[in-house]
Amino acid sequence: MNKIGFNVLAWSASVSDDLKPIIERLKEIGYDGVEFFVGSPDAKAYKEIGEFTANAGLESSTVFVLGPDENPIDADAKVRAKALDKMKWTIDRSHDLGAKVICGPFHSAFSTFAQRAPNEDEYSRSAEVLYQAGEHAKQAEIVLTPEALNRFECYLCNTMDQLLHLINKTNHPNVLAMFDTHHANIEEKNLGDAIRKIAPVLHHVHISENDRGTPGSGHVPWDDTFATLAEIKFKGWLTIEGFTRNDPDFANSIGVWRDFSEPWEMAENGYKFIKMMGEKHGL
Repeated sequence: MNKIGFNVLAWSASVSDDLKPIIERLKEIGYDGVEFFVGSPDAKAYKEIGEFTANAGLESSTVFVLGPDENPIDADAKVRAKALDKMKWTIDRSHDLGAKVICGPFHSAFSTFAQRAPNEDEYSRSAEVLYQAGEHAKQAEIVLTPEALNRFECYLCNTMDQLLHLINKTNHPNVLAMFDTHHANIEEKNLGDAIRKIAPVLHHVHISENDRGTPGSGHVPWDDTFATLAEIKFKGWLTIEGFTRNDPDFANSIGVWRDFSEPWEMAENGYKFIKMMGEKHGL
């Protein structure tokens, strides 16, 4: 069975001591790892929480986003340089946490639009920055896994076709792909076909319901998803990503205006659901 993780954004976007009892309880439930959001500026906290997580017997992965003033696809080289600096800082903090995988929509700035379709120059700029970030990640033995988002949150990569094009254009062994069931449920015609498309470079998966609540409680085609992951012999993380309004500033920034599921209900029942589906489909 694949390793199962849980993204603690359901409680907080900050890496701090407040996460310690959450980490301990996730271990008790049976999780193999914890996914942290890298954003808070206290560099020392990342190493402390990384050591605490490792001592609890859990592994780590991380997620982050970029803002419009640090956009890898901007025509201004100074803006792209800021993007690379942010990526390198995130890689360093992720290394402090003990993470081996960094995911997120860092191919471009989050919720930043050009009022037109993406063009090839933008894919080239993104690939250039990702390649340089991949070189830094290689030194830390970390794999970067850019994420396709739905059309309401970005425009460069909405589908696996677009993401595969970008990963192939980047052509770096430490820059692979992730698949998020929530976004794919919005953008893809068929989730199984989308997984098969991205399979050659797939390294990380977010298990996320259509409403961001508890996996298995909505209408994501889970049987097709898990059957296809088993078909392609996917061996990476299956990490639950669900959102609440526990961290209002973060919730406001991503358009989460109500609670979809209580965090511990999401963690406990989501874990059981993944185990059940994994066993059912031979993962």
